[in-house]
Amino acid sequence: MNQSIPGVQTGANAPASTAYYPKSVDWAMDLSGRPLTELLDDAARDFPAKAAIVFKGKTTTYRELAEAVGRTAAGLQKIGVTKSTKVGLLLPNTPTFIIYYFAILKAGGTVVNFNPLYTIEELTFQARDSDTRIMITHDLKALFGKVETLVANGVLQQAVVVPFAPLLPIATELLFKIFKRKEIADIAHSPVVAKVTMGPEIERSGATLKSVAIAPDTDVAVLQYTGGTTGTPKGAMLTHTNLYVNAAQINAWATDLKHGEERVLGALPLFHVFAMTVVMNMAIAKAATIILMPRFQLDEALGLIHKEKPTMMPAVPTIFTAMLNHPKLKSFDMSSMKFCISGGAPLPLEIKLQFEELTGSSVVEGYGLSEASPVVTCNPMDGPVVSGSIGLPLPQTSISLRDLSDPSREVPAGERGELCVKGPQVMKGYWNRPKETADQFNGEFLRTGDVAVMDEKGFYFIVDRIKDLIICSGFNVYPRRIEEAIYEHPAVEEVTVIGIKDSYRGEAPKAFIKLKSGMSATVADIFKHLEPKISKIEMPSQIEFRDSLPKTLIGKLSKKELVAEEAKKRA
Repeated sequence: MNQSIPGVQTGANAPASTAYYPKSVDWAMDLSGRPLTELLDDAARDFPAKAAIVFKGKTTTYRELAEAVGRTAAGLQKIGVTKSTKVGLLLPNTPTFIIYYFAILKAGGTVVNFNPLYTIEELTFQARDSDTRIMITHDLKALFGKVETLVANGVLQQAVVVPFAPLLPIATELLFKIFKRKEIADIAHSPVVAKVTMGPEIERSGATLKSVAIAPDTDVAVLQYTGGTTGTPKGAMLTHTNLYVNAAQINAWATDLKHGEERVLGALPLFHVFAMTVVMNMAIAKAATIILMPRFQLDEALGLIHKEKPTMMPAVPTIFTAMLNHPKLKSFDMSSMKFCISGGAPLPLEIKLQFEELTGSSVVEGYGLSEASPVVTCNPMDGPVVSGSIGLPLPQTSISLRDLSDPSREVPAGERGELCVKGPQVMKGYWNRPKETADQFNGEFLRTGDVAVMDEKGFYFIVDRIKDLIICSGFNVYPRRIEEAIYEHPAVEEVTVIGIKDSYRGEAPKAFIKLKSGMSATVADIFKHLEPKISKIEMPSQIEFRDSLPKTLIGKLSKKELVAEEAKKRA
């Protein structure tokens, strides 16, 4: 006789039975929290000579990584990092990100992830809101220029600048210094040089690392900024337990992966919560090798798969699509991959099946959000293919679908309801925002703002969004933020931004604008106005001027008519 999965609600939203839950995964498995740094400590102890990072052809072993983290943590303590000090990372995917991430935690601090593509306005808000005191970055002009401005404006107290060239193999380092000199910032002549500490000074400080007592269930490891349901950036407080457990949950789900034997392609940005957990933390928990890319480039990614033989690739649907559409795809050997997890946006079934046929790997779709560290559900690796589903809840994760008009009432299977989640990976709350935290929870359950249904097998399907979130290449883009930036243009009277289907990015923003009477502006004018205000990810793919915009009966701008129009165009 089938039994309900233990711990998942026994009401209408409990999966019908264990029949479709992965046979080798125990929903009730032990998921005790530990300090997140113990992931690295364990890997270095058990696999010291194993390659931890491969970056541009240069390899760092787990022993070397752990030693670098220890030295760096001691150096950070020497410059003032203590328990709960907020330290920002403004970095692309380089070994520096991983070293400083774990060094900050080992020193007792809290990591604050910053998107390197953010504008000065966005960085200023997040740094001030999070109380970030120190920022870690590279000596590349594109990065240091932003940090320099933040320090000069008094937003940051100090910066740690790690030279980029020494991260490369010796021959490549010399070529970089010769041919890329214009990309390197002149730190010595910076007006804020007195508040800059160079990375080598941190790592070679000679300081002794002081042990810091960590309470995994309550101490915040990472402040991960998200717009939540309102679009106003908020720092999700992810504890050591939240992040440690989520890595363990995903590792338990990936039953075919072997400890100390896997290789993970790190093409997604580590500052994003998906990659932070599913690329970095999960890989280290598995003592896997991370093949790190500074940013995703299609030819380079395919070349790395061919040469470095990754066995696992977390990705967003646009990456799978781009690879399948590469004109010389058959010249690359992709047979090494065993497990790919897709997140950030819905994965078309045909893309999944084509990629699996090409590589022989299992491609599974999952679902998550920053507030849940982030993974909540995933499709079974060896289970049935359920088209359009986000899968089943991870171990010790409970899901409840709540009535959209009465959140206290649970809806029956097959009916739409707001997806609410409870589990050890769910955040402690929002940093310095008790009201928003209270609003985000329904009892013990985190409200996701997504509308879902559950079928008779216990699989979940996202069918709508309560929030007007646009998921663009796996990144959360909030219409309100774009609208506010457009409203700053003097010729704009009204603006509405919606998400439209995009063949490559999944979704993209489109702005509808009504101009003030007697004033004029072109599409080019609006784009020029937006460039310093929002990131490239947030930039509308289309701008359309209209004489009037749809409104509700009470005069509020309405999106649904525009959404329906765009859907009809693409039907």
